[in-house]
Amino acid sequence: MESNKFFATAPPVKLFFIAAIPGMISMLAATAYGIAEGVFIGNWLGETAFAAVSIGFPFVLINFSLADLVGVGSSAPISIALGKKDQEKANNIFTCSLILMLATAVFMGILMFVFADALVSLLGATGELAALAALYVRVYAIFSPLTTVVFAVDNYLRISGFVKFSMIINIVMTLITVSLLFLFLEVMSMGVEGSALASSLSMFICAVIAFVPFLLKKTVLRFTRPRFSFAMIKEIVACGSPVFLNNVAGRVTSIVMNSALLNLGGQTAVAAFSVLMYSGEIIQPLMYGMCDSVQPAIGYNWGAKQLDRVKNIAKCSFVGSGIISVLGAAGMLLFSRELTSLFVAKGDVELLEMSVYALKLFASTYLFRWFAFATQSFHSAIGKPKPAAILSVSTAFVFPILFVVALWPLGLDGLWLNQSVTALVVCIMALFMILRTQKSIKYYIAA
Repeated sequence: MESNKFFATAPPVKLFFIAAIPGMISMLAATAYGIAEGVFIGNWLGETAFAAVSIGFPFVLINFSLADLVGVGSSAPISIALGKKDQEKANNIFTCSLILMLATAVFMGILMFVFADALVSLLGATGELAALAALYVRVYAIFSPLTTVVFAVDNYLRISGFVKFSMIINIVMTLITVSLLFLFLEVMSMGVEGSALASSLSMFICAVIAFVPFLLKKTVLRFTRPRFSFAMIKEIVACGSPVFLNNVAGRVTSIVMNSALLNLGGQTAVAAFSVLMYSGEIIQPLMYGMCDSVQPAIGYNWGAKQLDRVKNIAKCSFVGSGIISVLGAAGMLLFSRELTSLFVAKGDVELLEMSVYALKLFASTYLFRWFAFATQSFHSAIGKPKPAAILSVSTAFVFPILFVVALWPLGLDGLWLNQSVTALVVCIMALFMILRTQKSIKYYIAA
């Protein structure tokens, strides 16, 4: 129960750093193996393979998003239950959530394997591009029951106070992935299936390692006889919906974007968008790792009605997110060529120049995105999924799709600026939401 005591008594700033730094390192490690995949594919497999991964990966992430729906959705109710000293409820949610994730992973794996060709053809991919994208999706589909749980169990480790252990697992996962990428792509000369296999095997190995503390009964959360109820499932789905909708909507938006890119700029534009996502999305995981790591502490104190502590911990998340984002935007502008050149084969001048230009336009996104992201994370932590879901869907789907149409006259520039304009609008929405929530917190403190 040491994690509960720490959440309840540690000074907020100290708690923030102890929880957030390992979480950020974990996500940085996860980002590193994503970047490594992009480097290996871009330099050794070429533009067609890079575009194929860009087309196939959104479908893979939709599968992982379903696991996140349950994993993240169960984390807030578990933390709040622990804050209320209801250990039995926390254990039951934990056990039932793992069963739900396994069942969902089996179903989605079968679905993705059978319909891989049809899914990639929806984007207009044909010939070699379509074949490679479908192959990439099918490898992930085969491993679905063994891999999708890895990110959810990461949340349960942090709730149980195993923050450093979680960090080590993510670092090990990166090292295994990079080693297997080198083995499969460089030594064995495999194609995109080697990339998918490397990631899948590393996630499976680390998922097994992550469960060791739970199997040895070293954690706050314990396996128990599952007792499913409609109310519990409804609560999990409601709390997980912001992250789930963000992930799924983001993937749908990526599909729409890829289709628009094929229309406006062909395969090179799709590859440039993939380069943009690899090099421009380094900051997002850092924010996610930081905010996600302090959610258990916020949820615990919310359940314990320690509202002053809730506000102080949340303030640390907002300040930290702002600092990371502004520094990240500056880094993208100053080192745009160095970043993009990591993912482009030497001699591919057209792809490099297009990617550098796109990243410079995209960089302004992070001047605004951090505030909406921190606001969304805070509302999820205190069990208020509705405002979090609104921000999530607005960021990942509503405004990006709207601005694909509104900025279409600008051609490719409109697509590169899409996320920046979206971030500005959603930032304004988040400001109104957080002010409204602050008033309600003040009311509860006064009462």
